[in-house]
Amino acid sequence: MADALLLVLRKIAVSLGEAALEKIGTEVVEAAPILTDFEHGMKNIEGEFLILLAFIGEVSVQKISDRTFNAWLNQVRDVAHQVEDIVDEYTYLTTQAMHTSSFFKRKFQQIKNIAAWQKFSSQINQVESRIQRLSEMRDRYGISVGDLDRSNKLQNPNQLCMSDSAYLTDDCEIVGNADEIRRLTQWLLEEKQDQTLIAIFGMGGIGKTTITSCAYKNQQIRTLFDCRVWVTVSQTYQVEDLLKEIINQLKDQGANMSSDFMTMSRMRLVEVIQSYLQDKKYIIILDDVWDKDAWLFLNYAVVRNNRGSKVLLTTRRKDVSSLAVDNYVIELKTLNYAKSWELFCKKAFRALKDNTCPENLRSWAEKIVAKCQGLPLAIVTIGSILSYRGLEEQEWSFFYNQLSWQLANNPELNWISNVLSTSLHDLPSYLRSCFLYCSLHPEDYKIKRKLISKLWIAEGLVEERGDGTTMEEVAECYLAELTRRSLLQVTERNSCGRARTFLMHDLVREVTLDIAKMEKFGIAYGDVGMPPGPHEARRLCIKRGSQSFNSLAGSRLRSFLLFQTEVPCSWIHDMLSNCRLLRVLCLRFANIEESPSIITELYNLRYLEFSYTKVKKIPPSFRKLVNLQVLDLRFTHVEELPQEITSLTNLRHLYVSLVYGFQQRSLNCASATKIPGNICNLKNLQTLGIVSANKDLVSQLGNLTLMRSLAVNKVRQSYIEELLNSLTKMPNLRKLAIFPCDMDEILDFKILKSLPNLKALRLAGKLEGVLPQMFTKFEKLTWLQIDWSGLKKDPVGSLSHMLNLSVLCLNRAYGGEQLTFSSGWFPKLVFLKLAYMENLSWIEIEDGTMTGLRQLELVGLGNLKAIPEGIKHIRTLDLMCLISMSNEFVESLHGSGSHIVQHIPTIHKFESTNSQAVGNFNFLRYIDLKYGPGTWPAHLGSGPTYLHAFF
Repeated sequence: MADALLLVLRKIAVSLGEAALEKIGTEVVEAAPILTDFEHGMKNIEGEFLILLAFIGEVSVQKISDRTFNAWLNQVRDVAHQVEDIVDEYTYLTTQAMHTSSFFKRKFQQIKNIAAWQKFSSQINQVESRIQRLSEMRDRYGISVGDLDRSNKLQNPNQLCMSDSAYLTDDCEIVGNADEIRRLTQWLLEEKQDQTLIAIFGMGGIGKTTITSCAYKNQQIRTLFDCRVWVTVSQTYQVEDLLKEIINQLKDQGANMSSDFMTMSRMRLVEVIQSYLQDKKYIIILDDVWDKDAWLFLNYAVVRNNRGSKVLLTTRRKDVSSLAVDNYVIELKTLNYAKSWELFCKKAFRALKDNTCPENLRSWAEKIVAKCQGLPLAIVTIGSILSYRGLEEQEWSFFYNQLSWQLANNPELNWISNVLSTSLHDLPSYLRSCFLYCSLHPEDYKIKRKLISKLWIAEGLVEERGDGTTMEEVAECYLAELTRRSLLQVTERNSCGRARTFLMHDLVREVTLDIAKMEKFGIAYGDVGMPPGPHEARRLCIKRGSQSFNSLAGSRLRSFLLFQTEVPCSWIHDMLSNCRLLRVLCLRFANIEESPSIITELYNLRYLEFSYTKVKKIPPSFRKLVNLQVLDLRFTHVEELPQEITSLTNLRHLYVSLVYGFQQRSLNCASATKIPGNICNLKNLQTLGIVSANKDLVSQLGNLTLMRSLAVNKVRQSYIEELLNSLTKMPNLRKLAIFPCDMDEILDFKILKSLPNLKALRLAGKLEGVLPQMFTKFEKLTWLQIDWSGLKKDPVGSLSHMLNLSVLCLNRAYGGEQLTFSSGWFPKLVFLKLAYMENLSWIEIEDGTMTGLRQLELVGLGNLKAIPEGIKHIRTLDLMCLISMSNEFVESLHGSGSHIVQHIPTIHKFESTNSQAVGNFNFLRYIDLKYGPGTWPAHLGSGPTYLHAFF
């Protein structure tokens, strides 16, 4: 609950640590008294906020349902936002001053600008008064940290003493998870002398308690153990209470134990339990465990006596589940649609014959089930509520259209919102804001790791940790933690196995978005049920209905994410005119041809994206955006950046080039953007691509020692020595792409030294007949593409030592007749593409090679007449794409070679004459994976016919 204050404190620290007087310059000495007063006032406020932050941090979890506390906290949050406005306005004015020089000195004398600076004093005084009143209110209404009354704690509806699936008590109505129940039962009946610790984990409401209860009530299991205990741990557990509950349940089962245990000390309680259990075979259920400490202490009480006892814990957190021994872990997933429908009908239509859905309600019932996304708690709760309603279509349609409101306001649905929101309330402040930010994205949106990390950093939500750790790496730690807490689900991984995209469950998003709106953190405009009109949110995502949005409501915005494509340029300009303190601006897919002129006045911008637009030019006035960290111009039409871009010293990621109008037989498929001027000042740059090489640029790259991803085009042999020397000065380089100036240019890489951390490499252009010696040093590579290299020797054997390789693309790389993949090679390869090797007539694939291959693409191999026999050995293949293959090859799919490919579920075939369909298939498939189905906007046409998706 203290995340708003935490963000403000970070901004204050940054603001006061940037030598404010130096930023404005000595020629504006008359501003010194104002700025001195500002710094003094902000330091006083910072002290007050530190105390408030500590106070809120201690009471927030306990006070979730306390209306008085929440009303007071809203006032605190408003003050925090007021301070944030002051700090950001200060940053805005000082940045503006940096770029007006002597002009600023003249303008500063004007009444308007003097007033702009002098207002800080009155604003700070106002904040100090509000903070004083907040302290008085806290004392007046008794808002204190003291110990909670135990009885009140137990009455808190948000406590996890409720079951994840409290409605699923009848075993005969359990749907799905049969394998999980069978496995759990098997483990509990297992004859094993040692104590076994078992864990079940998954998101809230997924049925952990239900499945555990099903096994716990199994008569065969009950008779196997001498005693049984079920304890709900919850977030705010007291160890003494848990120990007393264990003793109480043992006494109920006839245990002869002391009756005065309610007054015993913690250690005495442990001794009593140990004494009783030492000769017993027991089963203990610890339900809803939120941290490892709960078990680490209870572990002393549950003795190991070699009688085959079992301890089973349920948790939402993966790190807690790791306590289980020998992989005795069950991870629950959401139900598939068929099981979801079956469960819903059992609840919603239990009074009807065979639980059959009436035809007039089917479309609405299907929408409701889809909204639940396989979450049993939601399916059962909503189904049970609807079972008491009429069977009129109008009533069901009204319920569905009001589902967001129902989740937030209908007491009958509190079970859902409470279970889901408790995970959110358990988050530390630094994670909570980041998770709220995720909820602003559209429903079913695939949250990309790299993108969300940059947005968090731009908003100031990611902390600096030092020790050479980048903020991008810290942000990835945040994402990993949210995944471990079952709040985000990984939907796709890259070739290294790292999570690439994440998904937030629809109902989790609904609950989280409601909290984000209530706390004025942000809103998603255009969602069903979102009323039009002004708002006070700091972050805005527009999905639809932008023109009905009140642009004046954007004056306090820090993030503006536009997902609606057909929006007039005039509306965007008007909107941005009221967002002077904006830090994040995403106009991806917007139908615009030029950058709105107002953007260069948004001095606080950290993140700016024009990707997938028609923007053709970046004006020199972008030099004003000195705080900019990310500039994303992918899939625009910008061919050259202004020289002034090199003055943006805070840039961390510069995406400039795109690929469009690709002809498969042209090497220059990747257009390169020119960057004139000296790039040596961009010392914070971590990502750069694709840039057009020249002699000066390749030597200047050596100054960018933080570089992690680099793509350079139009490289000549005369540049190669300088380029390779620059690369060796980049110790953190992970991804590298090099394209020559034309297909006849031969690049010599003999002098390249080791690049120890390189994970992905794309190398285009002619080599000297064989792979360079440098390839023997790339043992860590997971992604490799070689284009137009003209190799005379089979390159596959020279790459076989790359045991970590998961993606391999050979495009016009080899002029020979045969490729051989021997047994044991490429054990981690998941994607293989062989393209346009016109002499290739035989591919030998031995049994035991590429044992994990999932996708195979064969493109333009005109001399390959038959399906390689060895494909039958690769049982993991899910997809095979055949593009521009010979008629004989295609015919063998249904004839002599049909038995070779019969195990492959999906085979796509494209004729050589249908190059546009090929391009659209590859490109739109990539867009769908990255942003979700149906994302590519109509105004951009069918999209480029080839995609360079290196970054």
